[in-house]
Amino acid sequence: MKKFTFVNIIFFVIFGVFTGVLWAYGSPIPLIPGAVHFRTFAFIIPAIGFLFGPVSGFFAGYIGTLVWSLLGGYFIAPHTLLADGITVALSAALPAYVMTRKKSLDELLVNKASFIWKSLFWSLLFGCLMILATSLSLSFFTGLGYWYCVVWIGIADVVPIALTPFVVVLLAPRLKRIQTIIPRV
Repeated sequence: MKKFTFVNIIFFVIFGVFTGVLWAYGSPIPLIPGAVHFRTFAFIIPAIGFLFGPVSGFFAGYIGTLVWSLLGGYFIAPHTLLADGITVALSAALPAYVMTRKKSLDELLVNKASFIWKSLFWSLLFGCLMILATSLSLSFFTGLGYWYCVVWIGIADVVPIALTPFVVVLLAPRLKRIQTIIPRV
């Protein structure tokens, strides 16, 4: 396993704050006021996971969730810190981890069609698992119905998460230089 450096920590914070600000101000459509909004940029953190490594995706997802919830007024103390933060972070890290365990991103992108379908599958699978877990927590801490939360969080996240493979294919060749500055972890 690669060790992460101080540079990685700086970029975890940068990616997380960038994500949180986009979620708070670039996604202004509330679906459950005070709890869920349409996350037009939900593809960012899984893309960060693929482009800069699963650990980078994890921390960007967790920090992004905290920043978004504080800026957008969606902070629900135990839910945001535990269930939402951790499950969103895992939904960013696990697709990249599963796919890049044995092959590098460059090797995976040789066959773009295969990468798109496989990463779409893993991103949506872990995104759906995140939705189920987050809905359970949200319904517990707010009193909202579980399936009500599943439907609205699903609407908020599934379509944007489906953009992940296309964003990665588009950005990977363009980010070659920055990937040499930021160690992939």
